[in-house]
Amino acid sequence: MQKIRFDEAVRLVRKKDDRYQIDAYRFLREVLDITVKKLRGDELIEHRHVSGPELLDGFIEHAHSEYGSMAVIVLDSWGIRDSEDVGNVVFQLIEVGAFGKSEEDSPADFSGKIDLQQALRGPYQPTRQVLAARKVEEVPEAPPRGNKPVTPTEA
Repeated sequence: MQKIRFDEAVRLVRKKDDRYQIDAYRFLREVLDITVKKLRGDELIEHRHVSGPELLDGFIEHAHSEYGSMAVIVLDSWGIRDSEDVGNVVFQLIEVGAFGKSEEDSPADFSGKIDLQQALRGPYQPTRQVLAARKVEEVPEAPPRGNKPVTPTEA
């Protein structure tokens, strides 16, 4: 199959299936380029194959780098909610000729391999030790005032 321009490929994919926003495809392309460079280094450009798990790792790493604690929200706004969505985008681009694949590649490479939401939220969640060490102080009940303003003695 002949390679086509990436923007044209995205347009063709979205014409048939508009579940994912254009930014999801562009982000995935960035992830692929970064992951190839990281994994393959100085190897020839023809050797661009990246496995599904490698791509997912790169996806999570790049999402953290670009969006930090907002990654889940940003990706959700593009329609990417789990690793299967990443696989769907990859295989849509393969289908129209924007990405290549090996004989071993399969949508199953992305199915249930990683909890994408947890992987994206993980670094930003407090640990149990932090929660256990924190003492919860009782908050005294506020005196009933109705609609009256606070007096200096109440403050």
